[in-house]
Amino acid sequence: MEEEKNYWICIGNSENWNITKEYQIWGVSEHHRNIIGKVREGDFLVFYTIMEKKEGEVIQPQLRGVYKASSNPFTGYTKVFKHVGAELFPHRVQLEPVYAPENPVPFKKLIPKLEFITNKKRWHTHLFGRAMRKISKKDFETIFSALKGNGN
Repeated sequence: MEEEKNYWICIGNSENWNITKEYQIWGVSEHHRNIIGKVREGDFLVFYTIMEKKEGEVIQPQLRGVYKASSNPFTGYTKVFKHVGAELFPHRVQLEPVYAPENPVPFKKLIPKLEFITNKKRWHTHLFGRAMRKISKKDFETIFSALKGNGN
């Protein structure tokens, strides 16, 4: 019998998303080592980028793509990610791309459809301060469908 897959939403900024995409690796800080420690090879990871300001323009939160964990978690100290202070995001998993559209999908329009966001008005509290969180297969399928349809 095939082992049950888990589904995760990974939360970061656009700079680290570009690094994730280029190097096919996801990493989290020491503070989040326990959650990434639950990821298993074959699990699916959805990438979400936070709201950011770039050149005076506000970029709303976006869904960027889906990857599959191609390793179990490991620790690595090679500088890969952009970070603040001495944090290297050493708790990592290798990834293989599943689907990452050219254009990201706005996150906010999916909020009404996502089960893990129980407080729709204060939706950000379900993501803020986290590097990643587990989501249901149904939420994963909703997000994957939006990415495939490029948000339609």
